[in-house]
Amino acid sequence: MKIATALLSLVLVPVAAFAQTAPQVALSQEEAAIVARVEANFDDSITFLENVVNINSGTMNHEGVREVGHAHTEPFEALGFDVDWIEQDKVDRAGHFRAMKKGKTGASLLLIGHLDTVFAKDGDFQEWRRDGDRATGPGVVDMKGGNVAILYALKALDDLGLIGDANITVFMTGDEEMSGKPISKSRKDLLAVAKSADVALNFEGGAKGEVVTSRRGASGWTLTTTGVRAHSSVVFSEEVGAGAIFEMGRILNGFYEALADEEYLTFNPGVLVGGTDVMYDETATKGSAFGKTNVVAQKSVVDGGLRFISEEQKEAARAKMREIVEAHLPQTGAEISFQDSYPAMAPTQGNMALLEIVSDVSEDLGQGPLKGNDPSKRGAADISFVAPHVLASMDGLGPQGGNAHTPDEWLDVPSVKDATARAALLIYRLTREDAPRFAEH
Repeated sequence: MKIATALLSLVLVPVAAFAQTAPQVALSQEEAAIVARVEANFDDSITFLENVVNINSGTMNHEGVREVGHAHTEPFEALGFDVDWIEQDKVDRAGHFRAMKKGKTGASLLLIGHLDTVFAKDGDFQEWRRDGDRATGPGVVDMKGGNVAILYALKALDDLGLIGDANITVFMTGDEEMSGKPISKSRKDLLAVAKSADVALNFEGGAKGEVVTSRRGASGWTLTTTGVRAHSSVVFSEEVGAGAIFEMGRILNGFYEALADEEYLTFNPGVLVGGTDVMYDETATKGSAFGKTNVVAQKSVVDGGLRFISEEQKEAARAKMREIVEAHLPQTGAEISFQDSYPAMAPTQGNMALLEIVSDVSEDLGQGPLKGNDPSKRGAADISFVAPHVLASMDGLGPQGGNAHTPDEWLDVPSVKDATARAALLIYRLTREDAPRFAEH
């Protein structure tokens, strides 16, 4: 295993760094045994996956989400983890599954999954179906397959007595697909465990030859413009000015001209209503407007989204947007507000160093090298909340499939074994006494 020299220069947390170990180019006897154990447990892992896929756990089916969570309780307790269920009734969500094993060797790991899917209890897509190496079912790759990779990676290590004195927390949220609000409450417990971890690994569905080293953050913005209501025959006059809709057009075009070419930054005005009388429901993101072609528009509202690669990029974009908003057309006004949602998972030094280690694991398993992703191709996820608080983070470590969030969601069944073996070896290498490790925070 080649340990990245960049590990010696991590700067995400003061005085924290990986230590170097001797290079390793092939599987050790213990590692070969781990892979064999994953193989031996493979059929059981697919049976377990089939069982949990057949439990509907659409985010708002609280009973189903809890049932999927509780299905993991006994298996994790059998591995020596302390398991609890964190209720989230105050944000109208089912809750989160947490399993913890306290230890001192190697890096402190946080392994992340989620129990919920986008498929409602009364929908048509409810069952696991398998045809050879291909399986379909709600959440089969997003992300019950990833949850199974976590469980059976740890089981392979436990079967061989190799978890040892590792410090590992498994956290599976019950509302990843539709987070409870406010975020400060629904992600409070996830953030708490993140702040005591060194490395966070998320097991959303993977892609061949690639893992996720960065994700863009997501936030919202609402822009309201006002104008003087008057007969259109006097529009542009000194007394009436341009009206609310012209002011809205000026601002949106200003955003486009100033920011559209910035790498990894996107902003989208998704809903627009304007006219004489305007009603807009921000929660439902829908509205109505009344106006006439011979009346100057009095009000206009746009609701939009903003995606960014770092907090610095987000704040710089917001500052520019505010600047553009403030330069009004005659007799108009405008106000913009911003709403935070998901932070960015930036492509940090730590993530790049971790990528080298994971890629080495993949190559040693014969799965080929891995590269980091293009962040513009990935949306936000629970790892986004965690990434700013750990020294290194990674996502996309689950099995491969496609068509997530659709009734055609599918899983490449053999890739469950590949993802499990990779996870098991990665956990093993990061939690050994002589493994790459982090200094005390």
